[in-house]
Amino acid sequence: MVGSAIQSAWAAGVDEVIVVDGGSTDGTKQFATQYSCVWLESRPGRATQQNKGAEAARGDLILFLHVDSKLPADASEQINKVLNEPMCYGGFRQQIENPRRIYRWIESGNCWRLLRRGMVYGDQGLFVSRAAWREYGPFPEEPLMEDYLLSKELRRFLQPILLSGPLVVNARRWEKYGPVRQTLRNWAITLACCLGVSPSSLVKFYRRHDQ
Repeated sequence: MVGSAIQSAWAAGVDEVIVVDGGSTDGTKQFATQYSCVWLESRPGRATQQNKGAEAARGDLILFLHVDSKLPADASEQINKVLNEPMCYGGFRQQIENPRRIYRWIESGNCWRLLRRGMVYGDQGLFVSRAAWREYGPFPEEPLMEDYLLSKELRRFLQPILLSGPLVVNARRWEKYGPVRQTLRNWAITLACCLGVSPSSLVKFYRRHDQ
């Protein structure tokens, strides 16, 4: 799956691809170096790994791409249109890889959340300008909800940008437990976080789809 994400990034015309590994044993390093990626290792944890990648990035805009997502072929062209905004963040419209209508509703709901609530999650291809990252980053070093917590800080000062995408997202996390059940679980965890429950307490109720 990481191979598809890497290939989509290069095909989209990005300037560099950084792969931060948290201890995989599946040959990811060989694949990443074969495709001219910058290879970094870190302690396991999405926040930790993404922060390390952001520190190494050289561009004016940092895009965090999860391994189960693929960038659209014209992603660089879409991003170039926002580079005149020195302080910005945002994400892409999604295309979840399942033809059922309920997934179109989930995609629409995620767009609404970005535009109306300013919350950009990792499965939307969260991007942040270098200036905004320096001012409001990094991701909080929490075992869960790191994208929620960063977006919560960014939206206090900036208006998010929704790019047309679509960012193609693997549907397996919804398919495993069912789209309604998984969505309700996500909402419950988000609400608990809003009410002050720590991510370290919530992580026991959420099994990440890549584990």
